Amino acid sequence: MDVISVALATAGKSYADLGSIGVSVGPGSFTGVRVAVSTARGLALALKIPAIGVTTLEAIAAQAFDVARQPDGAGPQQVMSAIDAGRDGIYAAIYNRAGSMSYPPSIVTLEEAARLASRESAALAGSAARKIAPLLGEGELIGFEGATADIAVYARLAADKSPGERPRPLYLRAPDAKPQAGFVLPRRPQ
Repeated sequence: MDVISVALATAGKSYADLGSIGVSVGPGSFTGVRVAVSTARGLALALKIPAIGVTTLEAIAAQAFDVARQPDGAGPQQVMSAIDAGRDGIYAAIYNRAGSMSYPPSIVTLEEAARLASRESAALAGSAARKIAPLLGEGELIGFEGATADIAVYARLAADKSPGERPRPLYLRAPDAKPQAGFVLPRRPQ
């Protein structure tokens, strides 16, 4: 909340000036995504404005297209956004220049990501791009290599979307923390 307050103050704005709220819905840190989406939805409800979700993978693809844009209009036609998901997994999705998705957000292995990028002739972007590139050979464009895009990219993407259903976290795998079975304490009688 402090970061939001500082951002508003820096822009010379208040909560009353907001027309909508954009939020990253993941994939990413389970807790971080949950807190971000909950905060955005709470603010949107309190301010009576829409909250609009943007996936981390679509934001990375958009930033990669921005970085790779050439004066003559040349550049990649498709980008695979790929983020290291830990445990030998990669969060991946493929988007075209218009922002349409040709492969939905999924968790894949390194080898599956390389096969998919090759089959779709997709340039690589995101924190896992350098892991995938050696499996594809020379000449593969690697654009933006961050684990997330710049906040301005999220804002632009959210502003371009029509408000729809409330944003919800995009979880591509089950959480690491799970309730322990067999260790439940009995409740006190009332």
